Amino acid sequence: MTNNDILRRLRYALEIKDSKMIEIFKLSDHSIAKSDLIDLLKKEEEEGYVECSDVVMELFLDGLIIHKRGKREMMPGQVETQDSPLTNNVILKKLRIALKFREDDMLSTLKLAGMSLSKSELSALFRKEGQRHYKECGDQILRNFLKGLTTRLRD
Repeated sequence: MTNNDILRRLRYALEIKDSKMIEIFKLSDHSIAKSDLIDLLKKEEEEGYVECSDVVMELFLDGLIIHKRGKREMMPGQVETQDSPLTNNVILKKLRIALKFREDDMLSTLKLAGMSLSKSELSALFRKEGQRHYKECGDQILRNFLKGLTTRLRD
């Protein structure tokens, strides 16, 4: 899945208007013009399409977390870690954090899209890469999660 597709699907599922998306980007200290946002939301075959980079996608997801949960307070001596590169696993994890979803919420959302995972398969998606039980999140899982999210929030 492309970042543009993920951005479009999230915007639809969460019913976010352009002005709110611009505010969400600002929460992660990123200023975006409405015309630039519209270009990011276009489909590949449309005139003026601009590819959404991993950096821009991560800024939106970080802003969404702040919008939904508030700014995280850093403890003295705590260093902010960077999740890089942006993978489907990181996107799924950031969405889980932003939406305050627990394991059951994640599984039921996937089930709404006709996909069933076990609890251990789901937890493997959130493990650190390189860990023995880590599982890569494929496009199908992320696509089904976004589809289930749309069903859950819009129906």
